[in-house]
Amino acid sequence: MSSVKDAITKRSSTRGYEKEPLTPDEIRALIEAGLKAPTATNRQEIHFTVVPGDAQILTEIEEEKNRMREIQDAPHNFYYEAPVVILISAEESFRWSQVDAGIAVENMALIAEELGLGNLIIGCIHDAMHGDKRKYFEQALQIPEGYEFEIALAVGHKKVSKTPHEYEEDKQVTYL
Repeated sequence: MSSVKDAITKRSSTRGYEKEPLTPDEIRALIEAGLKAPTATNRQEIHFTVVPGDAQILTEIEEEKNRMREIQDAPHNFYYEAPVVILISAEESFRWSQVDAGIAVENMALIAEELGLGNLIIGCIHDAMHGDKRKYFEQALQIPEGYEFEIALAVGHKKVSKTPHEYEEDKQVTYL
């Protein structure tokens, strides 16, 4: 088991996955990490939809994303063929839902790293999930009434590795 600091230091976005499926225990650990994330006023307004990577609905979301962005012949789909995609939705009328979803997805990304799984935090489908096909996607994904898509996480066993990103503390941080 790694420390939280180790997981933060080692984690990077994975853009290539093995076909090996996740185990039920791995999926459960990811969901528990998301459920344990703090939420504003302890609202617990976050909902998780676990989708297998070969689900037709993901292909439809990819096609809508590409249509809206006028992309033709994309070399990969938005989740880089991961065996599992977890879509996070939240109450659309709650002011802090986007922040709460971000906290939940980070918890999940860090536990994925601890489990030795690759992961990719996904926001690029936001427009497709909120566009003309919004109601269709919400129904197909069983997103609760009054909730909306916020962010997603692709997860799987790494096929490719990437060095974690560099940063420039002196340019990114101000100490008063």
